[in-house]
Amino acid sequence: MTEPHHPSRRFFLRGAMATSAVIAVGATAEAASAAPAPAAAAPGGFPDYRYIKTLLTPSQLRYNPTGEIIFPCVRGASGRLAAPLGRYYLYYAPHDAPGGICLAYGDSIEGPFTEYPRNPIVSNNWQPHYSVSHVSSPHVLWNESAKEMWLYFHGENTTTRLARSKDGVNFTYDKVVLSASMMPAGTTETSYARVFAHELPARNAHFVMLFMLNNTTNHRDICWGWSPDGRQWTFDQKPLISHADVGAVNIGGPHLLTRDGSAYVVYNKDKESGGDLMITEVGADFTRRDHLGPFYNSSAGAPDNGRSAAPSFGTQDGAPYMVYESGERLKGAIAVARG
Repeated sequence: MTEPHHPSRRFFLRGAMATSAVIAVGATAEAASAAPAPAAAAPGGFPDYRYIKTLLTPSQLRYNPTGEIIFPCVRGASGRLAAPLGRYYLYYAPHDAPGGICLAYGDSIEGPFTEYPRNPIVSNNWQPHYSVSHVSSPHVLWNESAKEMWLYFHGENTTTRLARSKDGVNFTYDKVVLSASMMPAGTTETSYARVFAHELPARNAHFVMLFMLNNTTNHRDICWGWSPDGRQWTFDQKPLISHADVGAVNIGGPHLLTRDGSAYVVYNKDKESGGDLMITEVGADFTRRDHLGPFYNSSAGAPDNGRSAAPSFGTQDGAPYMVYESGERLKGAIAVARG
């Protein structure tokens, strides 16, 4: 955690790199155009980036049942969806009951974003599929083969579900893809999942899932799974990254990045453990465990107030961006930083 008012932010995507990472984060075709990259300074050779502005604040939203929002996910819509509401879709949600998966749209990742007037687009009661206390943590993957937006979300904290959409607004329920019962005995939470297109030939997999696991010890770790199609999953029964490995009480909000043929996981520590975003290199085949240290140092003052979390990445016209939770858990906003 650092003190400056406009702290240095670290980011990975270089505009000249039209890699699998660009596809995974949902960048549109124009985002792959080359742009001068800043000097690399962060672990793994990733360049620095800086906070720009706050994009969404709960008090300014029409749908605001709990006074808090979390877990942003930015996706390019232009060139993918027929008649999109904007060039970019930003998904987010309140966490506490009743939650609700929400959408905002705009023509720049730097905003402004307009709240979709009929939020939530997915509620905590979707008959006949489920009725739960809350739904939250939306992660949307552009599934190229299906030409659909695939929404992964949790509700309750034990269950991650999949819904699918041709327009990014109206979703059709698919199935449960992860539950605590699929993990070792004593697991109490399997949530905050993000799914990425990533090739694992030895496992006959084209997708990987990163998620947070809690158990009876009440320490949260990062776990992972792999899938041939994004629907049927196999899960490693051991943590990919343990909280103890990086000196934290809890870790969560994982995101996959790729660079120079390797894969990295960026994730957040709890505020009491520093509140920073960390980075671990796992390798293209997920066999490495190189903990590289802070990816982004949260500022002690505004806007982070000692905590940054749940990063989502994208590019616009060759410029790299990170959209993330800025501020204390359930007391913050959605902010954007640029590389």
